[in-house]
Amino acid sequence: MNDFLIGIGKRLKDIRKKNNLTINELAFKANVSNGLVSRIENGRTIPSLPVLLDLIQSLEIDASYFFEGVEKKSNAKFIYVPKESQQVIEKEVEAEGFKYMHIFSKSLHSLGFEAVLLTLEPNSKREKVITDAWEFKYILKGEVKYMIDNEEIILKEGDSLYFNGKFPHVPVSISNESCVMLVLYFYTA
Repeated sequence: MNDFLIGIGKRLKDIRKKNNLTINELAFKANVSNGLVSRIENGRTIPSLPVLLDLIQSLEIDASYFFEGVEKKSNAKFIYVPKESQQVIEKEVEAEGFKYMHIFSKSLHSLGFEAVLLTLEPNSKREKVITDAWEFKYILKGEVKYMIDNEEIILKEGDSLYFNGKFPHVPVSISNESCVMLVLYFYTA
């Protein structure tokens, strides 16, 4: 079931792009916020059934067609993701200097899992966000200040951080160089 739920965001994004709709246009048609559409597409949250149905209707497709492309559970012994299938994640319009590269997502038993490479450019800006996941960050290059709720943590190359994404959080650029981090999201059923 979790594979099915995680695949919803990817399917929504694929159909939206195929229909040449922006996040803003789809959000307007479905009467939801841009941020909600972005969070759904990027696996940060799972929509309620009424919201999902409004989004599907706004794409002007049948629900049966939408669910045809949603990933189903597999008994494979391993998962291979070629570089060519990785995608840049579109974030909220308000995020500047954040480049997310979606490299992996899968559900295993009762745990959903997603891996992203985040490049944080100097002078990047974004408000704090909330996710429906536990988040793990590993700094591959550079340094960053992480703000979680009302606390601040300075992370440097090789440091890691794990926290509940339900607390408002944001990485803040503190150097003249890009910071690259591996971000892992863990979703539980």
